[in-house]
Amino acid sequence: MLAMMALSATMILVLLSSRLPAIIKNFPNLQGAKHSDELRAHYANTNFRYITDNYNHIFEQPTLFYAICLYIYIAESADDLHIQLAWGYVLLRLVHSIIHISVNNVAARASSFILSSVCLIGLVGREAISLLFSI
Repeated sequence: MLAMMALSATMILVLLSSRLPAIIKNFPNLQGAKHSDELRAHYANTNFRYITDNYNHIFEQPTLFYAICLYIYIAESADDLHIQLAWGYVLLRLVHSIIHISVNNVAARASSFILSSVCLIGLVGREAISLLFSI
């Protein structure tokens, strides 16, 4: 879970480092930068949108990852497969982020997203099955 948090924090830093120069240079009153779309016209880096999109993605699906990790911890049901699936999820999300903010190859990005989703569904599914059979 901490590794996923570190990835999220890194993406915050990448986002800030991509936005702050454009904001400081072009919007001294900041009112002109109400939305990231307004920054794009003033931004030299073509990856600006990719960085913004990835930042948004890193705070969507991973919330379920955090929740299931906490659930597994509280239920004391962690085992080797849980750990492998969790690390698989984090590493595949890292690959997804790197692809997204750099080359943005959709096929590669989609593959890493689908595989990370399978890891996440595996974590949730194992806990759901365990709960159903323990009742």
